Amino acid sequence: MTLNPRLAPFGTTIFAEMSALAVELGAVNLGQGFPDSDGPAEVLDAAVDAIRSGVNQYPPGPGMPVLRAAIAEHQRRFYGVDYDVDTEVLVTAGATEAIAGAMLGLLQPDDEVIVFEPMYDSYQACIALAGARAVPVTLRPPDYRPDVDRVRSLISPRTRAILVNSPHNPTGMLMNEAEQGAIAAIAAENDLIIISDEVYEHLVFDGLAHRSMAEYPGARERTLVISSGGKTFRTTGWKIGWVCGPAHLVAAARAAKQFLTYVNGAPFQPAIARGLGLSDEYFRGVAEELSARRDQLVPALRSVGFDVYPTQSTYFVTVDATPVAAGVDGREFCVRMAREAGVVAIPNVVFYSDENKGEGRSLVRFAFCKRPEVIAQACDRLQGWKP
Repeated sequence: MTLNPRLAPFGTTIFAEMSALAVELGAVNLGQGFPDSDGPAEVLDAAVDAIRSGVNQYPPGPGMPVLRAAIAEHQRRFYGVDYDVDTEVLVTAGATEAIAGAMLGLLQPDDEVIVFEPMYDSYQACIALAGARAVPVTLRPPDYRPDVDRVRSLISPRTRAILVNSPHNPTGMLMNEAEQGAIAAIAAENDLIIISDEVYEHLVFDGLAHRSMAEYPGARERTLVISSGGKTFRTTGWKIGWVCGPAHLVAAARAAKQFLTYVNGAPFQPAIARGLGLSDEYFRGVAEELSARRDQLVPALRSVGFDVYPTQSTYFVTVDATPVAAGVDGREFCVRMAREAGVVAIPNVVFYSDENKGEGRSLVRFAFCKRPEVIAQACDRLQGWKP
């Protein structure tokens, strides 16, 4: 075997697999979470201006000063948390590299990281690459609320960090203040690091609002906050992300990050800086638009017969396919749906640890970050399908 055995359990990401199937079949892709329309003109124009004005070479290792300043101001504006732009903000190649840098820079072999599952698929892989072990806390439908007592019970002498993802991919669950505060308190009591993936921070619906983990008592000094511009500004291909946190934790992430991509996306960095300074109306509007698309898709999913679970945020809605195809594995169901109905989704089973895959066996995730006419086409196909 030539593959690093730490990566052997993971294989090709499900997103690449299902997107390739969508292309092969000409199916409507409600699988991978990328929008199919461009972001705000101000952001796109800023990238074009940067390219044409010669911003095409390596940017500084920590990121361009204009973007680091914009990130720090964004955190102050929305969450009231101050970061030093020189030592506490790091620009990365998307949030995925930020997660990898944090894991590789902070974890030792045999460390344990408490994670909430279902989880974004890179979490387990990055923890494994560091030689550490993911310790899952399972979120269960319909509401996917985190069991804080379960978190507390899993703390061991080897626990190094708690990895939090809220707004949560794939379920759309938004942690409330009591849950976030309890996690912050547990981390402080046990001297743990918090790694907080907040990439969907502005994509929150129904009058709710995201709070950053760093806002809570005792959390600022132990929390790495990770986010990116891809989801908020519909620029997922630019891969501009960031890490904010205390200088020693950011330095650890940077020590690993510099040997991953080194730097990236020079002309896109001032463009994302421009986006972070957009008006409150923009940030409200992008959430309202996504909420409307959720409300367009969900009734069609219910009419097909799926059990549809509530989603308060992100790009995604989870359904249980059991009423439609009892006993069929989610991966098999998604392939059938792609071939027979011409609609692609993601089987949630890939978001669970090996020991808990049964929890997600019949669950499927649909993305609603698409143009209304694309969602309408998917709805028509699903409603005309007889599984």
